[in-house]
Amino acid sequence: MNFLELVKTRYSCRKFSDKPVEKEKLSLCLEAARLAPSACNSQPWKFLIIDDPILKDKVCTAAFAGQYSSNSFGKNAPVLVVIISEKGNFLARVGNLVRDTRFYLIDIGVAVEHFILQAAELGLGACWMGWFNETLLKKALGLPKSVKVDVIFPLGYPAQPNREKIRKSTAEISSFNKA
Repeated sequence: MNFLELVKTRYSCRKFSDKPVEKEKLSLCLEAARLAPSACNSQPWKFLIIDDPILKDKVCTAAFAGQYSSNSFGKNAPVLVVIISEKGNFLARVGNLVRDTRFYLIDIGVAVEHFILQAAELGLGACWMGWFNETLLKKALGLPKSVKVDVIFPLGYPAQPNREKIRKSTAEISSFNKA
């Protein structure tokens, strides 16, 4: 599948089959994420793969509690991926201050998208989530308060076919040589 076909078919999957995800496929996704570029090569991420059903249930119950329950569909995926972020190395942090941009978040976004696109090519579905109870999630995983979790996503084989994407036209989102 060529790249444009891949991004056309990739969607935010919210219904998963109970088929387990093979370790080999998880390894390929992690390799794709590992190769992502980052500001000053800081690589400010750690991917925590949760595929133990008991731990995943505990983590999902914590992450999707209360006002975060709209994302409780994540409990139905065989895998939950938790991205633990770091602020990046010294040069990247200086750049953050000078440009008033949190480059580590951009870096994590690129790495997560590499992971998710590789997953899509392998027939897996995922749904990027930023809406979750970080405090309870960290408690469930035994992570220190100093750790930051910016992104999590469920991962598994889709239980429903891809739906058509609704997107703005190219003309609406771009221009050449003028704003």
